[in-house]
Amino acid sequence: MRSGIRGRLRAWATVGVTLAVVAGTAAAAPAQAPHDDLGPEITAIMNKPAYQHAQWGLLEIDPENGRVVHSRYPDQFFMPGSTVKLITVSGAWHALGPDHRFTTPVNEIGHRNGSTLTGNLALVAQGDLTMGGRTKPDGSVDFTPIDHTYADDIPGATLTPEDPLAGLDQIARQVRDSGITAVDGDVVIDSRLFTPPPISPQPTPLIINDNVIDLLSTPTAPGQAAQLSWRPQVAPYQVTSNVQTVAAGGSTDIQVNASPDGTAITLTGTIAADAKPTLKISQIQDPNAFGRTALIEALGRAGVTVTAAPTGPNPDGTLPASYTGDRQAAAFVSPPYREYAKLILNVSHNLGANLTLCNMAANRGSTNCFDGFPVVHDFLANTAQVDPTQFQLADGRGDVPVDRVTPTGLNQLLAYWLRTPDADAFRTSLPILGVSGTGALFCTTDCPAKGKVFAKPGTIIGLDELNQQIAINAQTYAGYLQADDGHLYTFFIGVNGAAAPDIQGFFDTNDDVDEIAVLLQQEACAEHGTDRAHHKAATSARRSLA
Repeated sequence: MRSGIRGRLRAWATVGVTLAVVAGTAAAAPAQAPHDDLGPEITAIMNKPAYQHAQWGLLEIDPENGRVVHSRYPDQFFMPGSTVKLITVSGAWHALGPDHRFTTPVNEIGHRNGSTLTGNLALVAQGDLTMGGRTKPDGSVDFTPIDHTYADDIPGATLTPEDPLAGLDQIARQVRDSGITAVDGDVVIDSRLFTPPPISPQPTPLIINDNVIDLLSTPTAPGQAAQLSWRPQVAPYQVTSNVQTVAAGGSTDIQVNASPDGTAITLTGTIAADAKPTLKISQIQDPNAFGRTALIEALGRAGVTVTAAPTGPNPDGTLPASYTGDRQAAAFVSPPYREYAKLILNVSHNLGANLTLCNMAANRGSTNCFDGFPVVHDFLANTAQVDPTQFQLADGRGDVPVDRVTPTGLNQLLAYWLRTPDADAFRTSLPILGVSGTGALFCTTDCPAKGKVFAKPGTIIGLDELNQQIAINAQTYAGYLQADDGHLYTFFIGVNGAAAPDIQGFFDTNDDVDEIAVLLQQEACAEHGTDRAHHKAATSARRSLA
């Protein structure tokens, strides 16, 4: 049992923490309604055996008049999980602006002789989260309900169809179109925008494919080797698969091992003949060296030769102090930041959430990513008028022991956005129940709240070694409930300290929190006079491992 549970749990990060909030100006807290009657259905959920030692929190507010609809421990700190992303993404949305685009230039260091550049090309990394690797033809950013970055943690992770190297290919074509056909020199990644901070996953100025290699195993016939496909294929990375297909109904258990530098990857294990293709990932250990080689290879595909060896360390010691007077050969422009916010919130993109701190710091001219915290603090205290001491943060994703939120604080932040011109854009950037992102995993059939709950879930789980079960430190949910007439309510639902015997039990807790949101949304519909049948239990939509 131990290995089975461990194989499906992500480690709870225990990196060094930095206290990042201090007292600030406060908005008035809503009047507390102590432990009001939540109704028999919600009460029954909260009283399940899995929650015998757990603590539930709930706060629902009508932001039109500030009326508290339901309240349970609204001013108590809760471990938040990824609902922290509501805070960090809000800060970045305000600091950068929803239309902000990251422009990644490639500069010429040297001189041209005809179509030959004698010198180096320098790609100046700008903290672009996707570098074109998820951009759809309409310019939006693609994602799936379970992102590939969770492939080692949660069953069912899938890939988007876009080419992870699309941005580098576009840059290479621009270099060729500028008249360069040969570089008598090298390609260098300039990663001086910020120093990668000691948080996990660690953001870097240049990110290609979320700094991972995707490894997809597809079953064949029992007794035969599984089919392997992997991306992005960049030298010197090599992947070997020893995964065998076993009989239908057999065990699917795939392990990934990599060399210390990450370039030699081996897959072992088994995959059942009736299993769906199974995705795993392996970390890119040196994003700058990887990006350098990937760009040299892209230049080759575009018809531009480079004399330097394509693999090896990134020669950043050759970079100039500045690029004043240097010619720009190419520039890649990202989608607008609102698309990245939607990606981060919809799939709970941990690397992207941590990167928001670096983006905010760099926007203020700092190379220290933790200088993003004062930006968030100022936004909360002076713009959103939310007391920052209602939150405790030490990363951007919500996964370190310091991180805490109060239901009141999140409700106030959500209400702030409703008072801004970006109200609809921010709300629709959240996962939509039964429709998009992680919200698409629940309430998919026979569910009257489908499309009416816009909210960010949060999870922190780990292995309880003593009792050999899953400890659900936090399962939370915060966002907006929409009545059928369009009226919006803000809400937070969360439970800390639950337990589950296995991964299916964790999914059940996730579904319990979602189902409470469905019940609240249906209550909101009834309150606004819509003639609808009372909520039907959403058990038909519950997640399972089947």
